Amino acid sequence: MTDEKKEIRKYYHALKLVPSLGAKRIKTLLDYYGSPFDAWRATKPELLSLERFGPVVAEEFINIRTKLDPDQAWEEVVQKNISVVTWEEADYPSLLKEIHDPPPLLYYQGNLKLLNNPSLAIIGSRKHTHYGQEVAFSFASKLAGYGMTIISGMARGIDSWVHKGALEAGGYTAAVLGCGVDICYPPENRSLKEKITGLGIVLSEFPPGVSPLPQHFPQRNRIISGLSLGTLVIEAAERSGALITAGFALEQGREVFAVPSGISSPHSKGCHKLLKDGAKLVETVGDILEELYLPLKNEQIVTGNEPRTGTLLDFISHEPRLLEEIIIASKKNAAEVHVLLLELELDGKVKQLPGKYYIRT
Repeated sequence: MTDEKKEIRKYYHALKLVPSLGAKRIKTLLDYYGSPFDAWRATKPELLSLERFGPVVAEEFINIRTKLDPDQAWEEVVQKNISVVTWEEADYPSLLKEIHDPPPLLYYQGNLKLLNNPSLAIIGSRKHTHYGQEVAFSFASKLAGYGMTIISGMARGIDSWVHKGALEAGGYTAAVLGCGVDICYPPENRSLKEKITGLGIVLSEFPPGVSPLPQHFPQRNRIISGLSLGTLVIEAAERSGALITAGFALEQGREVFAVPSGISSPHSKGCHKLLKDGAKLVETVGDILEELYLPLKNEQIVTGNEPRTGTLLDFISHEPRLLEEIIIASKKNAAEVHVLLLELELDGKVKQLPGKYYIRT
């Protein structure tokens, strides 16, 4: 990292440590001053002349600035092995840059390049049914196997099963947090967070040490949808964070998908509302791939080669066969088999049965 880039990131981080400076106010500062270094040194009269800066905000900024050492604050980020990227850098996720209020700075651990893959957000209720769990795991697994980066929020319930499904397929997944990336929330997802960090990416717009406060999650949700070509909702109550994310997706001009469920289930109310409002009904991964076909064929996909399905079909009969048996018999790795099976399903040559069984049609 060059000294200049380090200085820029350091002062972006310092600005982020001022609670009242959200994305819009930081943009106002940078539009006026041209650099975070100069913005950090703004005088009170200058601040009061800017849009969105009243006396209270200006006073808070100046008070915090007198107590905060940018060098020391930056060293804490480095010591926690946290990486950052600003919105003026080439590595900043291109889709996220398109939304009207992109976060000026992202903190992350893992592989940032995965966020420029074709990506899909899959989200849902914290309280879910067994049906929702299976659908979330299955869709995330298959789509990750096809080469998409699967985005979710690492919350309890559907989000957790989404990440697990993507990881099971040997694919890529990104968890967007409503707290600092050094904090695990919910705490029982510590092992899952470690796996995502190792094989995917965990990210947040909130500085290290920031707690998972309720008001952070709607902010977080705009990033989940903003990173994605579309958002798939699997089980959501009539009022839920998943619907907020879907709303952001619509505002951002992205696709919205929903999985139907039983009409008497409270977990289906949100999805059915989305369907009534024009979301695309999803029954198979093919329904999503149909909408996102061109982006999926983009050569930027990290996983690379187009699958060849012919040889795998030799290991699938007209009697149900367990996925693990197909992997062992074909002598292919699990991720490749998932990709090939998806191709065969889309071609109508095989059908997936409950319990990870497959049958030739």
